[in-house]
Amino acid sequence: MTRACSPPFRTLLLGLAALLAAACSPLDATPAAAEEAVATASGPAPALVPAPVSLRAGDGRFALSAATPVHAEGAGAAAAARHFATYAARSHGLSLEVDGSGKGGTGGIRFDIDAAADFGGPEAYAIEVDPEAVRVSAADPRGLFYGAVTLWQLLEGDADGAGGVALPAVRIEDAPRFGWRGFMLDSARHFQSVDEIKRLLDAMARHKLNVFHWHLTDDQGWRIEIRRYPRLTEVGGCRIPAGDGGVDPRTGAPVPYCGHYTQAQIRDIVAYAAERHITVVPEIDVPGHAQAAVAAYPELGVTGEQIEVLNEWGVNQTLFNVEESTFEFLENVLAEVVELFPGTYIHLGGDEAVKDQWQASERVQARMRELGLADEAALQSHFIKRMERFLVARGRRLIGWDEILEGGLPPEATVMSWRGIEGGIEAARQGHDVVMTPSSELYLDYLQTDSPNEPPGRPAMVTLEQVYRFEPVPEALETDQQAHVLGVQANLWTEHARTFDRVQHHVFPRLAALAETAWTPAARRDYADFLERLPAQMGRYRAMGIAAATTPFEVLADVEEDRAGGAVAIALRNPLGYPVRYTLDGSEPGPDAVLYRAPLELALPASVRAAAFHDGAALAPPVAHAFDAASLLVRTDEQLETCPDTGRLLLRLEDDGPLHGERAIFDVTIFYPCWLWPQAGLGGIAALEIRAGRMPYYFQLAHDEPNRKFLPAQTAHGELVVQSGGCEGPLLATLPLPARPDADGFVTLRTPPLAAAADRTDLCFTFTGDTRPTMWVLDQARLIPDQPSPP
Repeated sequence: MTRACSPPFRTLLLGLAALLAAACSPLDATPAAAEEAVATASGPAPALVPAPVSLRAGDGRFALSAATPVHAEGAGAAAAARHFATYAARSHGLSLEVDGSGKGGTGGIRFDIDAAADFGGPEAYAIEVDPEAVRVSAADPRGLFYGAVTLWQLLEGDADGAGGVALPAVRIEDAPRFGWRGFMLDSARHFQSVDEIKRLLDAMARHKLNVFHWHLTDDQGWRIEIRRYPRLTEVGGCRIPAGDGGVDPRTGAPVPYCGHYTQAQIRDIVAYAAERHITVVPEIDVPGHAQAAVAAYPELGVTGEQIEVLNEWGVNQTLFNVEESTFEFLENVLAEVVELFPGTYIHLGGDEAVKDQWQASERVQARMRELGLADEAALQSHFIKRMERFLVARGRRLIGWDEILEGGLPPEATVMSWRGIEGGIEAARQGHDVVMTPSSELYLDYLQTDSPNEPPGRPAMVTLEQVYRFEPVPEALETDQQAHVLGVQANLWTEHARTFDRVQHHVFPRLAALAETAWTPAARRDYADFLERLPAQMGRYRAMGIAAATTPFEVLADVEEDRAGGAVAIALRNPLGYPVRYTLDGSEPGPDAVLYRAPLELALPASVRAAAFHDGAALAPPVAHAFDAASLLVRTDEQLETCPDTGRLLLRLEDDGPLHGERAIFDVTIFYPCWLWPQAGLGGIAALEIRAGRMPYYFQLAHDEPNRKFLPAQTAHGELVVQSGGCEGPLLATLPLPARPDADGFVTLRTPPLAAAADRTDLCFTFTGDTRPTMWVLDQARLIPDQPSPP
């Protein structure tokens, strides 16, 4: 893939002369273009996402109706025009006919491809709107398509509204900063339908993203049909989920979780993506993450034993062996993959390949000696180089996760840097191309806010702001090395995204932040300005049927209790910092409601309804926060903290059952089942009541296994231990656990009467006993007062 660059655009005030040719900079547009920024004749600038390189607003508007002609000449121009018309119909109720003959007059909307003009690259475009006519032009169909997307975003009004639909007078010249603007979806852990994949591709295109990295194989599932090896999908495409999620409650029979894409479906998806100028990069993970393949063909494994497709998450130890027959198998697989995916790159993973099986195998060690390899890192390098030679011979390039640096990198390989940016820096210094995708900023399975309404995922947060502010080109690289940074990519791993609604929640609106990081020159990026434009983008999501997350637009409440005075201090906040308005009388807060400025001192019972606002409109439905004496005595698992010195691998996990319908969600530290209630008020408290659930411990930890700790059980099924003064403090109670939870999946435990205790203390709750194969998890803790709290 050739990386596009932002050219030094013409100075608009000097007559909009032709674009100057420019050398490609890996950083951003030239200072002249950056200084040009956005100028408007009057009113706010259009809410475009991603922000263009250059925008200058003029006077007036171009009115549209069903009678507005849309002209295009040639297949590429007509395709871009039809995309614009389709988007306009769905979002604004506007029905437009596209004339692809190129014979139209001078008025209306015209899409032109001028291959001889220098727009600054194949993905660059220009838009001119005045009250009489609209022109979108580019040198290549790719640029014209992105111009169509921008023109759609410029639309104002509604076909049924009094003012109709119009475009503001404007001049835009634009080109992307990076040529690799990617999004990765994991379809191996949880499967998405063809229609759902296409919906994501549509959304990617409207964000001007151009690489769909498709994770198709892993320990938990093989999702791509390989005709020569049908058991890869027949066996490797199915697993039995852990716990109740894998059992029919009526019969007790296993219920497999299956799914794969036929080659016909893959060709359809690849063609659909290409129509939207998106390249699909498939990932076939080697030499690790191999359990689904080995389950289908045990001879591919190191041990040769029959195993099942994995139904646990984490880092597994199953590897491919290094026999010649296995290399031939993988080459046969890749031969079919190459036929299905015409793009330049094939992703071969290379990540998290724990070498224990290779180290323990006499045959593998003998192969290492035969090959003259010093260690297992060199063996993985040999493995990757073997695969690379096969791909290069077929005109393709290998890309892999940054672990492929270990043991030596194949000469043509490209590195995807996920363990921070250090792997990318090292690869670029060695002369290899790099795509930056660090987990700390660009993993979308991390939760995006601290709202209790976030779905299952990794509670370590990657906020919208983190995605937006990530700088893909490290300052540590020299100028010539910076040119190796092809671009940037966000990844969504789907262990915890069981449904497509959850996929959308994790992806949007953070994909908008990624889009601007990938497209807009660094000097033009402005997070505060992005937040001004984000509400319009959320409106586009609603219009196009995208179930974007609303949690970033919620109003959260933090409360401090004054028990002696029977009052609370309620602090309101919006995760993105939008202004908050509230009411205290139960009415819906509108744009004239009181603007929140400082914590509210309220007597109990207290109730607040609040919403975040932008330009007089609520960004999400108002949230009601109510507090009384009884509610202040309860903490849920989301409200409790992790215990200190417990590894702190906190996850938000979904229960294993029921098979169908809603499931409970728990925040739990999987290395040590312990929860902390800081400064719980025990004055006047007679007892504690704890509601607990139980779920399978479905994690493979590989070399992190020693970090998994638990207190030895003293009774047959373990205990819940409650301590005051923190997790090293005095014992308050030890509550034996039953053999199994109640029929609803929970059990309620109550301590004996408590001795007099300090008014404030840190309460620690720990479950004893080995967490495998099942673990107890805390759902909520309640303080029971000497006298019942008033309603």
